This record gives sequence, C-alpha cells and structure tokens, in this order.
Amino acid sequence: MERSRLDDPFTARLEVPVSGGALHVAYAGPPADVAECVVLAVHGVTASLMTWRTVARELDERVCLVAPDLRGRGRSAKLPGPYGMAAHVADMIAVLDHVGATSAVLMGHSMGAYVAARLAAEHPERAAGVVMLDAGLPFPRPDDPDEMLGSAVANAVMRLGITFPSAEHYIEGWRAHPAFAHAWDDDIEAYARYDLVEDGRVARCTASREAVRADSRDIVLDDVTRTAFDRVRAPVQVLRAERGLFDDDPLIPAETLHAFAAAHPSVRVEEVAGVNHYTLIMGASPGPPRVAAAIEASLPSCREDGSKSPAPGR
Repeated sequence: MERSRLDDPFTARLEVPVSGGALHVAYAGPPADVAECVVLAVHGVTASLMTWRTVARELDERVCLVAPDLRGRGRSAKLPGPYGMAAHVADMIAVLDHVGATSAVLMGHSMGAYVAARLAAEHPERAAGVVMLDAGLPFPRPDDPDEMLGSAVANAVMRLGITFPSAEHYIEGWRAHPAFAHAWDDDIEAYARYDLVEDGRVARCTASREAVRADSRDIVLDDVTRTAFDRVRAPVQVLRAERGLFDDDPLIPAETLHAFAAAHPSVRVEEVAGVNHYTLIMGASPGPPRVAAAIEASLPSCREDGSKSPAPGR
C-alpha cells in the first residue's frame, strides 16, 4: 500500500524588501496579525526555510511560524552581499516589520541560533523569547582562530562544491547521508529538492559560498556574535541533539552543556535523545515534536509581550 504523502504546511509565501532586493519568506499557521504567537525561525548555514516543514506541521494552531530563506540561500540565494550576522539581523527586522509582528519568539537552528541570539541582544523589544537549537552557546575566542575558521568553512563549503549528474542523483546523495538513515520522509526530500539548482549538466546546492564563508567567519571571529547570548534578556530555551552532523558525536559536548546549564539556571535546557543535528528539526523523528513543545512553552511570553499588531498590506 502506498504511504500517505505529507502536505506542505506553509500557507503563504512572501517577498520581503531588504537591502539589495527581496528576501523570500514562508509562513505556516494563522497570519501574524491574528496569531497568538509569532515565531521567527532562522535556519542553518547552508540550509533553507524548508528545514522547518516538519516543525511547522507540529505546531499549535494559534502559532504563526515565519520562516525566511536567509540572504544567500534558497530562493534568496541571489541577494547580494554584504553577508554576515549584521546583515541577517537587519533582514530579520525587515521580516518582522513586514508581517506586522512587534515581537516574536526567535528560534534558530545551528548558525541560525547565533542570528537569533544576536537579534535578541541588539533588539530586545523584538524578542518575546529565544529558542536555540543545537547551537548558540557563547564560547571564548579560540586559541587558533584561523585553524577553527578554516575547519568551519571547510565543513560548510564542502557540500556546496559537490556536483551530481542529475537532480535524482542529488536526492540519492542526501538519502545516503547517515543522519537520515532512519528518518527520511517527504519533508526531507522536499528540503533536498528545494535546495538544488540544475546548472547545465550538473545539479548542486544553491547556497552562496561567499555567504557561507562570511557567516562562518562571524561566528568564529566576531566577538559580538560569539558572545551575543550573554546580552540576551528574554527567556531562553536550549535544545541539544544527542548526536551530531553525521549521527555521531554531538556538536555540543555533554560537559559543555552541563556547565552552561549550571552557570545559567534560568535557562531551560533540554537534551533530546534519539536525534542528530538534522533530525532535531526535520524528518520522521522524535525531534520536531520536542521543538514544537519548546515553542508552545513560550506562549505565555508571547501573551505578556503582546506580539500582535496590525499587519501592513502584504
């Protein structure tokens, strides 16, 4: 018997004016001006808004999830620089303004957690809460920043340079990724297909290498970005995946997470078992329901903050 297909949870698509052009944005749930809570969902360094499909489907019907393709990725891939964290913060403010959300729960996965933390630190009035997924913790400047930057850029850019003879070969390449061995479903396939571009006789990821390099540089070398969490005053939740990028060692070591939790008793910290860095937020996995539960735990903050406001014409 053929399995049932997963519907697209995004109910609308928007083009938000930003410096240099327009940022592509999707949202799920009710419009921002009538939702009980708005969540701005910021994806990772080589990802796209499609990483949020599974989480969007899990959300309470009172929640509006606003998911942009960051500058240099997805349908925003052709937006020009400058790239980097400051540009992303400015773009996210433009998105919130465009949908009419005076504030929102700021949620970020991987690199997106640093964007969310910096946005909350620099614009506290826009942050009803912050949800950081498998990243975003402050860390000291590395002893050898060039080596750390080289490693970070190499890991992020590596898959951008890989080409495939067709779109189907590209999809099969993702299917073979160890992170998705037990979680592959329509959402992950939709993410992979959205992410690719066919260029002549080859298929490749659409993300901009220049954007990835600039963003990775900021996370490693920029003091404002690395320590943004320390200046966040909104309620914060941190969810950490039990396993890492390749279903291996976690990105946040257990001792690091426990030390962080001990030093920040007001922060809600959750270790999510049975998931890796990707399946924390996507696919047939126990991760997305835990992320949705974290968002729903922020609903009281949204109510107190009064995130709803009249939306401008879309």
